[in-house]
Amino acid sequence: MEDEVDRLVSAWRRERPDLDVEPLEVLSRVSRLARHLDRARRLAFSEHALEPWEFDVLTSLRRAGDPYQLSPGQLLTQTLVTSGTMTNRIDRLAKKGLVERLPDPSDRRGVLVRLTAVGRDRADQALAGLLSQERAILGELSAAQRSELAGLLRQLTAPFDNIPG
Repeated sequence: MEDEVDRLVSAWRRERPDLDVEPLEVLSRVSRLARHLDRARRLAFSEHALEPWEFDVLTSLRRAGDPYQLSPGQLLTQTLVTSGTMTNRIDRLAKKGLVERLPDPSDRRGVLVRLTAVGRDRADQALAGLLSQERAILGELSAAQRSELAGLLRQLTAPFDNIPG
């Protein structure tokens, strides 16, 4: 089975035989897959009236476990956005009734962000929708192939996830 990347690589090999274009065979496919995943994510989230960034914040709180709360700093670490961006996001989610701000009992100047019952339901439903979309994307692979692919991709992503700061 030939795909668009095969055609792209073939053209580059013809036009630039002096270059080793082998990385394109893997990374162009990863890039194309990322675009398809982004579309699937947006569709799954829009069915639950969420933007991707809203899903990211809500599911960070959901994964924290009962009582489903984190400090804004912890949310920054998990979602990789700036402090100003996170403040804006928390404000917008609070206006929608999906999160609430509470005083931090361990820091009189601090706050905690807690998932509301509505936010928890929305996060849970959107996650189920996302997993359905992702299962469809992976449907051509056996369980063993999915496991092998996950391990190979982990090898590529782990160094980026473990960069200090």
